[in-house]
Amino acid sequence: MPRALSASWQSHELATLEDRPVEPVLTMHDLVNRRVHFIGMGGAGMSGIARIMLSHGVHVSGSDVKDSGTLAGLVTLGATSFIGHAAENIVGADLIVASSAISEKNPEIAAARANGIRILGRAEALAILMSDTRAVAVAGTHGKTTTTSMLTVALQRAGLDPSFAIGGMINSAGTNAHAGTGDIFVAEADESDGSFLVYRPLGAIITNIELDHVDHFPDLASVVSLFNEFVRSIRPDGFLVICTDSPVAAQLAQSITRPDLRVITYGASGEYSLSHISLSPQASSARVSANGRVIGELQLSIPGEHNLSNATAALAAGIALGGSASELLEGLFSFSGARRRFEVKGRVHGITVIDDYGHHPTEIRVTLETARRTAGSGKVWVVFQPHRYSRTQAFAREFAQALELADCAYVLEIYAASESPIPGVTSEIITRNMNIEHGVYEPSMIVVAERLVERAEPGDVIITLGAGDVNSLAPVLVDSLADKYRA
Repeated sequence: MPRALSASWQSHELATLEDRPVEPVLTMHDLVNRRVHFIGMGGAGMSGIARIMLSHGVHVSGSDVKDSGTLAGLVTLGATSFIGHAAENIVGADLIVASSAISEKNPEIAAARANGIRILGRAEALAILMSDTRAVAVAGTHGKTTTTSMLTVALQRAGLDPSFAIGGMINSAGTNAHAGTGDIFVAEADESDGSFLVYRPLGAIITNIELDHVDHFPDLASVVSLFNEFVRSIRPDGFLVICTDSPVAAQLAQSITRPDLRVITYGASGEYSLSHISLSPQASSARVSANGRVIGELQLSIPGEHNLSNATAALAAGIALGGSASELLEGLFSFSGARRRFEVKGRVHGITVIDDYGHHPTEIRVTLETARRTAGSGKVWVVFQPHRYSRTQAFAREFAQALELADCAYVLEIYAASESPIPGVTSEIITRNMNIEHGVYEPSMIVVAERLVERAEPGDVIITLGAGDVNSLAPVLVDSLADKYRA
């Protein structure tokens, strides 16, 4: 076994930025014909990395607490899957990749440490996939998944066939990860725990910067500091595409002093800018210019001015990578959206049911503005599930203000994720800040579904919002509405 694989790793959960390596030691060449074992392989991010490693000739095994279609798909591609965690699952493994949700007490982690097998987190494993490519990391508080998906589809249309790893499914592809034949790798870069600093990309996109993930970041200054480090992690002679419509991102752009980094701005005052903006319930379009010169018409098959901004970032990055502007624009027009990003789940008797991942006040505000255009003269009904106690506590008033853009918002109980409850923090701290006609605290999904099916009328929009399991309600609503109007 090569020494690089057998070396012990200090922790798969890197607690401080100082602990993070400047660049990955391993490359894909080191892993070919070796066995990599994934703990928590059924997760979206982990399964995507496993899928790409399989395509490169790596022997993949993995475990998870329950079986799933995702695991079954990986087995079809040649992976070995274990249901449940046990020390014997890692026998024969050369490298361990562990989800951030995995505890140090996990028997497979303990066995790996006892046997001196190196343990990496998801970000470190993704960095290995990116190491020998022209990698582009898409970061920002909002819009990462959509922008990464847009860039991927645009590059595919331009004939550059990138590899990609995204936090959500591309609707047209039906997958969130793929090994392309080109030399470009597009990756969604999650700032939530700072692990994106290990990617060392050739290029990067920063869509915006706001305070979020308050379980990790005490204030906005700490988030800005992290993004500064992210900018410093971009390879020499690389590029950064950054949005000047975000005040904090604009300030960051102005502070960059690296002469070896090309900074490409987009937004109202940016190098890339939009004019003649047109928004409709199902689409959006604008004329796009670079340094005052018109380069084409940006037409999207999805709604929302925020998506025009995301597409501009993807266009700018695609051109920086050598893509043809006209082909990239064609690719953006063909983009049909990403899973759980203003995703239409069904239309029944003139009532539209939409699901969206939005879980930050800014995301909710933008999503509801788009939903309002979709509804027209109809009503907008929202089912919101707050995500994490810490985020709910920090943004309760902002959530209330954003949700009042709807005609009525049903607020479910908090989806805890991995957090322990905070005394006194429930979803009611949101609804207490809302007009009673707008905000209703109702922890039961069954009750919410019954009320919505009873009250929604043709022309209305119902939207399920949140990063937890509220999305499971959307198909129930579609089926229940269908049953109502069949009767």
